[in-house]
Amino acid sequence: MSFQVTVLPAGRAYSVDDDETLLAAAIRQGIGLPYGCKDGACGSCKSRLMEGQVIHGDHQPKALSAEEEAQGLVLTCCARPQTDCVLEARTVPGAGEFPVLKLPSRVISVDKPATDVAVIKLQLPANQNLQFRAGQYVEFILRDGARRSYSMANAPSRLGTPPAIELHIRHMPGGKFTDHVFGALKEKDILRMEGPFGSFFLREDSDKPIVLLASGTGFAPIKAIIERMQDEGITRPVSLYWGCRSKSDLYLHDWALQAAEALPNLRYVPVLSEPKPEDAWTGRTGFVHQVVMADLPDLSHHQIYACGAPIMVESAQRDFVARCALPAEEFYADAFTSEADKHGT
Repeated sequence: MSFQVTVLPAGRAYSVDDDETLLAAAIRQGIGLPYGCKDGACGSCKSRLMEGQVIHGDHQPKALSAEEEAQGLVLTCCARPQTDCVLEARTVPGAGEFPVLKLPSRVISVDKPATDVAVIKLQLPANQNLQFRAGQYVEFILRDGARRSYSMANAPSRLGTPPAIELHIRHMPGGKFTDHVFGALKEKDILRMEGPFGSFFLREDSDKPIVLLASGTGFAPIKAIIERMQDEGITRPVSLYWGCRSKSDLYLHDWALQAAEALPNLRYVPVLSEPKPEDAWTGRTGFVHQVVMADLPDLSHHQIYACGAPIMVESAQRDFVARCALPAEEFYADAFTSEADKHGT
C-alpha cells in the first residue's frame, strides 16, 4: 500500500510506501524537503500537516515537543503516513537535484591537524559520478548496518585528480566509527558510503550579506561553501565566525586566514571560549553566536548559515531571530548531532 503526499505551497506530489517515512520517500523521488540529521534529533525537517494522519517514530522532544505535535507539526524524517496527506513545507530548490548513490571509497590520506580531529581524503570510484552541493553530507555504512554522517569539506569543483572528497572527523571516545578512524584506519582502506544528503547549502538566488557560523568540525561544510563562492565568483559580503575552545581547536586557522586574504569580501573572526594561557590569545572570546550579535546587532537583511554543536545552532537561531531581527526563514543550519544526541544520552 502507498499513500499520496502533496507538498504546499509548491504543489508537488509524491507517493510514500507504508513502511517509509515522509522524508525517505521524498529523497527517493527527488523532492527537495528541508532536513538535517534524518534521526529525529535536530528539527530541521519540521513541517505542518494540513490534512491526513501520521504516526511518529522515536524522536527527541527538543526536535518536536508534544505541544508542537498537538498544533499539527510533524518531523518528516520519522513520520509515517496512515492516510493521504497534505504537507506545508518550504521546498528547497536543488535539494533533490542529484541522485543518491551507494559507493565504495578508498582512503588516500589521514591527517591529524589537532589531537582529536582527523582530516581524511577519500578517493571516489571512477565509474560513479558523485555529484553534490557544497555543504551536503554523506553517510558511512558500517558493517553492522549502522550509519555515521559527515559533511564534505571541499567544493564539488575541487575534487581533484583522482576525484576525492575531504572530511573532518572529531574523535568521540567510545564512538564506534571514530575510534576506528583514530585507531586502525589507514591508507587504501575501503569505506562504503551513500550520498549526497542534506539541505544545508548556499542559496545562490539571494544577494543578502552572509554570516557563516561554525563551531568545531562544523567548519567542514562552511569551508566547502567558501570554496564554492570563490570558484563561482560570488561577491556577496561574508563574515565567517569560527568558535572553538582553545587555539589548537582552530585546526585550519591558517586556511581561513588565507581565504580571507584571497577573498576581499570575506571577513574571518575566530572566537575562543576557553583560551589556554599558552595560547597568548588576543582575539575574541566567549560564545561565538554572542560575538556575532555584538558585531551585527541588526541581522534583518542577512542570511545565516550555522553548523556545529546542536546547542550552538539552537542558541543562535533563537537569539538571532528574537534579538537581532533575523527573518526566521533566513536561518539555515546543520546541527552536528552525535549518536548520544540522537538517543538522548
